[in-house]
Amino acid sequence: MATSTLQINFMEQATHFLEALVSWEQQLPAMAWSDLRAEAEQGRVALFSVDMINGFCHEGVLSSPRVKNIIPAVVSAFEGAYASGVRDFLLAQDCHTPDAVEFADFPPHCQAGTSEAATIPELARLPFAHLYTVVAKNSLNAFHGTNLGGWLEAHRDLSAAVIVGDCTDLCVHQMALHLKLYANAHNLKTRVIVPENAVQTYDMPIETANTVGALPHDGDTLHLLFLYHMRLNGVEIVREIL
Repeated sequence: MATSTLQINFMEQATHFLEALVSWEQQLPAMAWSDLRAEAEQGRVALFSVDMINGFCHEGVLSSPRVKNIIPAVVSAFEGAYASGVRDFLLAQDCHTPDAVEFADFPPHCQAGTSEAATIPELARLPFAHLYTVVAKNSLNAFHGTNLGGWLEAHRDLSAAVIVGDCTDLCVHQMALHLKLYANAHNLKTRVIVPENAVQTYDMPIETANTVGALPHDGDTLHLLFLYHMRLNGVEIVREIL
């Protein structure tokens, strides 16, 4: 099939846009936990961890080396948050029922009672792990079918929500937009902050996807696009929080 002029123009425009996104990502600023210390000491800063569990890092059909590689950055974020005075740690984690409807779109994973659904040991062994509030979720959005919405209602004075975890284009994206849009709807000046080095998504090359009958998923492209999409919606994207 001959390539149409429309297709050629689209590819050229898409390439130009992606080049601009790469440039944007390369210029992301870093920030410091000390910038949040005053609010943290007042109990107005929370760290949200999304799906940092064994089933996406260490074992199971959906475990990903890309996600595993952010574990040091995620642990560093937890330690930096605690050192700056943060005491609210919300861990939203897949904990699916055996008959989860989501399994029609993704292979069965992270079922309740299995080791896949457990917090990764790198976080579980931190000395302040007793402060964690684990939110078991059965969908991509941690606010559906959980008590997380009630927590948010009770913390309307939240000044900053920092989000780490996976996947950038799925559960992290859902978390960030829910927090930001909730704040917007209620005229709350809550900063939603995503450090790029502490979030990631999986990769499914086209060839592999065609072989196993799955949808292809280019991790690099979707990671970048969804970071930018969050930024378009008012989420702060930073290189890292030191």
